[in-house]
Parts: sequence; structure tokens; C-alpha cells
Amino acid sequence: MTSDNTTLDASAPWLEVDTLIDDPHTRIVVCCGSGGVGKTTTAAALGVRAAERGRKVVVLTIDPARRLAQSMGISELDNVPRQVKGVDESAGGELHAMMLDMKRTFDEIVEGHADADRARAILENPFYQSLSAGFAGTQEYMAMEKLGQLRANDEWDLIIVDTPPSRSALDFLDAPKRLGSFLDGKFIRVLMAPAKVGGRAGMKFLNVGMSMMTGTLSKLMGGQLLRDVQTFVAAMDTMFGGFRTRADATYRLLQAPGTAFLVVAAPERDALREAAYFVERLAAEQMPLAGLVLNRVHGSGAAQLSAERALAAAEALTDRMAEDTHADTHPDTGTDAGTAPDAGTAPDAATAPAADSTAEAAPPPGRAENNLETTGIVDLDGGKAGSRTAGSPSPAAAAEHVTPTSPSAAQLAAGLLRLHAERMQVLARERRTRDRFTALHPEVPVTEVAALPGDVHDLAGLRAIGDRLALNPTATDD
Repeated sequence: MTSDNTTLDASAPWLEVDTLIDDPHTRIVVCCGSGGVGKTTTAAALGVRAAERGRKVVVLTIDPARRLAQSMGISELDNVPRQVKGVDESAGGELHAMMLDMKRTFDEIVEGHADADRARAILENPFYQSLSAGFAGTQEYMAMEKLGQLRANDEWDLIIVDTPPSRSALDFLDAPKRLGSFLDGKFIRVLMAPAKVGGRAGMKFLNVGMSMMTGTLSKLMGGQLLRDVQTFVAAMDTMFGGFRTRADATYRLLQAPGTAFLVVAAPERDALREAAYFVERLAAEQMPLAGLVLNRVHGSGAAQLSAERALAAAEALTDRMAEDTHADTHPDTGTDAGTAPDAGTAPDAATAPAADSTAEAAPPPGRAENNLETTGIVDLDGGKAGSRTAGSPSPAAAAEHVTPTSPSAAQLAAGLLRLHAERMQVLARERRTRDRFTALHPEVPVTEVAALPGDVHDLAGLRAIGDRLALNPTATDD
């Protein structure tokens, strides 16, 4: 086992990441999963590793946080692939990265499938501007559109896609169909009818033929928006079939043997429940699943020490420290109860002569009054052996040199044992959660990525993630 101490059970099939990205038949890798599980980092790390192993790679991200650009040392990503500098190209590979510009991709479709006048009318249409900027499903559709463009270009031999973050599993598979159906559906055809007839005659036709529907649409959309939609539909008439055709072509591309899906998840209950749904949905859609990437898995270099034993040892140390502290606070005086007082001690109160409470006792010869001299405190014969003598530093001066009490080795050891117990409890919880997934889907290959101590923000960090992605759990340290 390596020092990262991955916890992958030997019974679960291992996802051979290097075999996947080295295979020239692998042309598309799609990283999918719920939000916040590390899809963007995984996609970028795979891109760096594949490029440094000789592939010509482009990474397409749809991540608005722009972490990919930062980690690759690029000031800004846009709709055009940018080459990443600093990647080892000695094996003949290259790495490019780009971030999907949803509106720009839509504009490119319009400009590529309409003449100049019609394209300008579409691009300036208010409904189109709203549709291209934020209509439900547009981002996912444009991600698949851009993927189709990259694949048709054939400039890169490996395309890695970081799918859009979404709360609903595999929206990027559903959205192209939904948007294609919307743009090519009966609703649009109904709206297009008056535009084809033209002007007031068209509106009259619509009012006569579908008065109830028109009234409802006018209330829902407003008269101006309805006219904008009709104008947009009329301008887009020749392009409707293309949306559905391209959506269908991209869908078939995702089902092709050269495509591989990687489901990325964290070792947490909700994330792995979502991952299980992804796996089942991919199987239902006949999408080629490569395996599961279990990200940010915790490990321990002392896994043989269980949480229970660590806590028991910490409690034993704490009890021992408490006993030692009690002994130091209440030491044994060593005086025998049956012995008489020392001759030098003060006489018993019963035998001592009564003192005059109104008279001040004169100091003994050679003693300063009130046991004080100008040079400091003077011990009396019957005083404590530890009292300060003349010439010793004052209490205030001594306090300046007192250092804070440092924790003892036993205290440190007890604290470390408790931390280790907490870590082992986390490991056990992650292992149980992972085992539930593998029990439900024993055929799915799994690789585990050990958690890093900090965030990934450069190529070195991405290389470290790539090393962990490809780590063989059966390897042992030399």
C-alpha cells in the first residue's frame, strides 16, 4: 500500500486511467457528476496527464468559477481553445483549454446557417437574445453543440468535457432533446403560422383559428414578446430542422465506442447516491461508462491503529497525567504523627506566654522591624526554607521571567491519539459509503484520489491529482 493509503477494496475492479487515456480509440472523455465533487479538477488533471503522455488534448469546461484557467496558468478562457504552457511536450502531446461561451456558440450556429441579412435579424431579435443568454437547457445544448464542432474539426485526438454543474443528473443529455423539441415542435409551428401569413391577416388568422390559445399566450407572454417570438420563428424557419439533427448526431456521438464517461463523486452519502443514479441512467441510455472516480478520499499512515484503541490509549494517558498532577499538588510531608515538634519550631500555643494585644513586640536583637531591611526580605529562624533572602529578585521581577507552561509529551500524545481516532472514524464512514455503492454496482471500475492538504491552483497540483488518478491500489512501497 502506498503512503496515500487508498482504501479501495481488492474485490472492486480497478479503473485503469492510463490505459483509458493512452488508447488512441478513446476520443472523448466526459466527466459528469453532481456539483462540488471535483469534476473540473478531474477533467483538467486528466488533460495534463494525457498531454504529457503524448495525446493532443483539448479540455472543454462549462465551469463559471474559472478555476480551470487559474490552475493552468491562463489569464482567461473563452470560446476559442488556448494552448496551455508549461506542459511537458517531450512525448509529442499538447494541451489546449477552453470555456464554453453559451451565447457565442449559439451566434456561431446562426451565422453558419443563415445568410447575412437573416442572421442579423435573428441576432438582434429580443427573444433570441433572451433565449441564447439563459433559456433553460441552452447551456447544456450548446455544450453538446461545441463538442460536436470540436469532434468534427478532428484537430485534437482527445476531447475531455467537464459537464455543467447541475442539481439534476445528466441534464446535459436531456437538454439538447428538450431544446431541439422546443425549436422544432408544434408550439413553435403554431407561433410560426401567423408570421407566414403576415401582418394583420396573420394575427386575424391566429385569432380566428386559435382565439383561446392566443388569449392565454398574450396574458402569459405579453403582446410584444409574442410578436418577438413570431419574428424570431419566421427568421429561424430554415434552421429548425438543423437543431434536432445536430442534437441527434451529438447524442449518437456520446453513445459511440470512442466515448468514455467518468462519474466523479466524493466519498459521501449524497454524492454517491447521485453517482449511483448517474450510473443507472447511463446504462439506460446505452452510454459507455468507463468507471467511477472517488475524489478526496482520506487516508492514514497508521491504519493498523483503530479508533477504539487510539481513544483508549488517550484516556489512559489522561488518567495518568491526572494522577501525577494530584501527587505533585498534594505531596507527602514525611512527618510522623507521633513525634514531637522540633526544638527549633515555635512553642505550643498552650505553653507560650500570652502576648499583650495592645503592646508592640520589640524586634529581636539584630533583626529589622517587621522582618524588613532596606536590602530585601530577611528570613526568620522559624520561616519557610524556600523564602527569599536579601539580594534575591523581587516577586515582580521574577514574574517577568516566567515562561508559559508547555504541554507535556503525554498531553501531546493524547491529543494526537484523539486526532487519529477522528481520522479513522472518517475513514470507516467513507469505506462504508463506498462499499454500499460497490455492492449495488459491482461491475463499475473504481479509482480513488487521495485528498490533498490544500487546493489545486497550478499545473503541479494537477499533475499530483493525475498521479493519484492512475495510482494502482495493489502497488506497494519499496
